[in-house]
Formats: sequence, C-alpha cells, structure tokens
Amino acid sequence: MEALADQGVTVLIKADAERLRDGAKPWTFVASGQPFHEDLLVRAEAHSVEACLAAGLPRLRELGLVIPE
Repeated sequence: MEALADQGVTVLIKADAERLRDGAKPWTFVASGQPFHEDLLVRAEAHSVEACLAAGLPRLRELGLVIPE
C-alpha cells in the first residue's frame, strides 16, 4: 500500500460488520488518486481481504501503477 501512496494513490481497505453479519461480501478495497481521471477509481468487494487485493491490484497494474509482488 505504501508503494501506491508513493505514486499518489489513496487506498482504503474496509471490513463492514453489518455486511459480515448479513452474509454479504464484508471486505471493500478502493483506490483513487492523482494517476486517475476525476471520475475513475478501482473498487472491489469480496469475502476476504486477499480476494479484494487479488481483484484490485491487477487492475491498478493495468493502469500503469507499479506494485511490488
């Protein structure tokens, strides 16, 4: 996440207790910031933080961001 912040990206990873209790996808990953146009952001919702990252990080790489493995 620090590598993304160094590139001007704000990252939020959230666990939602209400969605967890309801059996919905409780984890959310959101990335936005200077490398993006105003209306563009990367968002993923999943049942685990690992699944959120697995969905969100490749999309950021496609947009040209450098993310260490």
